Amino acid sequence: MIFTIIAVAFVAFLAFGFYKASGLTRIQIVKSVTIKGSKEEVFDMVRYLKNFPKWSPFLAQDPAQKYEVKGTDGTVGAQYHWDGNNGKDLGYQEIVKVDTFNFVGMQCDIQKPFVAKPTFDYTFKATQNGIEVTQDFKVTSSIVDAFFMWLFGAKDGMEKTNQQGLDLLKKAVEK
Repeated sequence: MIFTIIAVAFVAFLAFGFYKASGLTRIQIVKSVTIKGSKEEVFDMVRYLKNFPKWSPFLAQDPAQKYEVKGTDGTVGAQYHWDGNNGKDLGYQEIVKVDTFNFVGMQCDIQKPFVAKPTFDYTFKATQNGIEVTQDFKVTSSIVDAFFMWLFGAKDGMEKTNQQGLDLLKKAVEK
């Protein structure tokens, strides 16, 4: 009898989890920040991967992270490679599109601690208060990966990390 109750509870948990996970197979997080600085200065802080350590939330969370820029920085095909958390975080991001002073598109290739290929698209717009930078993050996952993201609250972590990155970008430009 007790095994039946445990089995039913476990099946109910899995059913609920996979139901919740179905909403996480495609995640989009859009965040914005307004930065006091020239459009060129703000754009170049994002475009040139050599500047990423100045505003990387991942480097802020793991200061011992190793990184390297490959290719012609600031152009399509340039890559920022990272290796952090004692080899537990590994991957790179690559510039896939640049529209000078308006847009930078990046594709990530994460190999550890999980496999994913999220995108980060940055748009830049002049406003009365400064340059508005909008980050549009997208990631697609299998239902099993989404289940574990639901289980560990990964979307909330992603949102906090993305906001931290934009806050650090603002600080890097405005200092």
